[in-house]
Amino acid sequence: MLPYLVQIGPLQIPTHGFFVLAGVLAALAIFLYEARRRHMLDERLFGVIGGTLFCGAIGAKLSTLWVYLEAAPYPTALGILIEGGKSILGGLAGAYIGAILFKHILGYRERTGDLFAPAVALGMAIGRIGCLLTEQIGTPTSMPWGIVLSADLAARIPNCPDCAPGMRLHPSFVYEIIFHGIAFALIWWWLRPRIFVKGELLKIYLLAYAFFRFGVEFVRGNQVVWEGLTRSQIFLLPTTGLLILYFVRQWRRGVYRMPEPPQPNAEFRMQNAD
Repeated sequence: MLPYLVQIGPLQIPTHGFFVLAGVLAALAIFLYEARRRHMLDERLFGVIGGTLFCGAIGAKLSTLWVYLEAAPYPTALGILIEGGKSILGGLAGAYIGAILFKHILGYRERTGDLFAPAVALGMAIGRIGCLLTEQIGTPTSMPWGIVLSADLAARIPNCPDCAPGMRLHPSFVYEIIFHGIAFALIWWWLRPRIFVKGELLKIYLLAYAFFRFGVEFVRGNQVVWEGLTRSQIFLLPTTGLLILYFVRQWRRGVYRMPEPPQPNAEFRMQNAD
């Protein structure tokens, strides 16, 4: 566990915050590059980005608010900001709602999912490095790639009754970093030129992440609350179902059929025949 990346005298740079900020900046660069490449760059997009980040931060905090309220004897708004936890799933949900809301407020009608998809994937891959260095690693494993705990590290991992010196733990955040890195590569170099329906890249990425996250939760070490499932998995059940229903509906409507090439009209064919 590395709570601070750098400490120079009284100045401390938190590890998690540093990598989250680095991820946001990388995502912003990719987003603006794609917007320019697709000829979608508009000053209103900056308002959409700001609203998305703001609502994402609120969603991340609100989704774990109950943890802070249970633990704090005298909860305060400042305490929520400083001591309250955050959830990436809540952040993604809040950011999605924020993008829709601020696009409506600002009158920006273009679909932005194709801009957000590679940006979010890259930002998540970088931000999860901070999680790897500061949060609970995972559940015990016999796999050779498991992270072996030293006595000092085992003592510093919170809420981990199975953690003991010499124990191997699943590097669950390494799995996430690899997933998001591969997702970014696939979106950037393979899916972008092949998906012709505007805005679908983000939904494809979110559905893939929903399936991955549901599976990786089994080795994350998060608290099981119902029928062997964690809170994240319970949240994912209805949201993943909605995404699946969306794609089924789109498929039935024929949205994903390749457009047929224009056929020459009858007069043109007759002229060529002559």
